[in-house]
Order: sequence, then C-alpha cells, then structure tokens
Amino acid sequence: MLSAQWLHYPTPGMPRTPDGKPNLAARAPKTSDGKPDLSGLWIPQNDPKTIGTDGELLPARFIDITRGLKPADVAMEPWAEALFKERLRNFQADDPTVRCQPAGMPRYDTSPGTIKIVQTPGLTVMLLESDTTFRQIYTDGRKLPEDPQPSWLGYSTGKWENGALVVETAGLRDKGWLDAMGHPHSDALRLTERFERKDFGHIEIQITIDDRKTYKKPFTVSQNLELVPDSDLLEYFCSENERDARHFAK
Repeated sequence: MLSAQWLHYPTPGMPRTPDGKPNLAARAPKTSDGKPDLSGLWIPQNDPKTIGTDGELLPARFIDITRGLKPADVAMEPWAEALFKERLRNFQADDPTVRCQPAGMPRYDTSPGTIKIVQTPGLTVMLLESDTTFRQIYTDGRKLPEDPQPSWLGYSTGKWENGALVVETAGLRDKGWLDAMGHPHSDALRLTERFERKDFGHIEIQITIDDRKTYKKPFTVSQNLELVPDSDLLEYFCSENERDARHFAK
C-alpha cells in the first residue's frame, strides 16, 4: 500500500508558505556545528532544453555531459574518440545500464532518480533509489586509497571549502559512461564535485572531469538538484523491470 511507504509524510523542519506549501526558496539549513546541511531527498533538476525520446524533460547533463562546451574543451584522445563514435554508430547498445549494471559516476549526479543525502560529522551517505544502492563520502580527514580496487562508484573523500562540500573520487572502473551518449572514461578518472546548497530547496553541483588518459584537459560542468518534499525513497531494482536488452543486437 502506498500509505505504508511514507510518500506523503511531511518532511520534518520543512519551511512552508502561509498556505502550507513547501518553501523551497527559504534559507538553507545548517548543522549544529555551523556547516551547511545537505540532508534531504533530492532529484536532478530537469532542463527545458533536454528532451527524451518520449517527449519527457530530463536533467541538463543526462544525455550529453559536454553540452554547451566548445569541442576544444572536451577533446578526446584518439582511442576514446574512436570508441565514442562507435557507441554513436551502434545506438549505445553497450550502455551498461541497458543490462542493469550501475550508472556509475558522475552519471548518478545527472540521472533522473532520487537521492537521499544523510549527513553526519565524519561521513555523508548518498542513498540512490536506482537499484537501491549507496555511496559513501568520508569527511573524517582520511586520504583516498593509493591502490584501490576499481568499483562503479569509486572511493570518495570530502572537505568543506567556503560553504561547499568538495568531494574527490578515484578508483572508478573504466566500464562506466559519463552520459547516455556514451562519452567514455578510463580508470584514471579523478572526479571533483562541489556541492553548494543555494537555499532550502536547491543544491548546485559543479562537476570536474580530470581523466588524462581519455581527455586532453579537465573540464567542468554543473547540475542542479531540487528537493523532493514530503516523500521518500522507493525500492527499485532494474532487473525486475528490464525490457531493453532484448532489442539490441548481440
């Protein structure tokens, strides 16, 4: 029953307008130690210029993470350019998400799915509705592992700079895609995300891709998150709903 899933339970501490609606433009909250509080249920904000195959609106960087950048800013090494063109030619048949593999990073920042952020003094956890998975960002001063076992979401550490949580991620598998078009990355990818809560209902993420095996120089894009008030995560597993793989050539 939907009533058992807390989808309409009022969000504690939510500022509201006189008519009872959530006031997403209210001042951003802070934790007891004075840091911005990123906690909440969020979803990447849709962009009116990013339209899916069924006419639905999608987050700005979901389809093409390089949109709006100059070609020289995202110049690829020859092997990566060839791989990207092959993915375009075969209509992204090898997209890992088609076979229910993880979207990876930074693709989770731009994919249309909810993210619950739980912030504690030494650890910020991101609970991803997609495949009911999680991401851990350690803010206890530890360094990134020197020789990590590559993983889909990598290993993340964070620190606070001028009111923003700056997250460094390394140890990512080279099987991930940066976006739905198929921009590739290697296992050398170093990802920097800067999370800044602009007001109660909006977070801006600045995402820097630094992958010298794949791109000739780092590039930076941004993606906004919007708060989802009075709701909660739902259990979701791609393998229970997957109907895409059968349509692609082997």
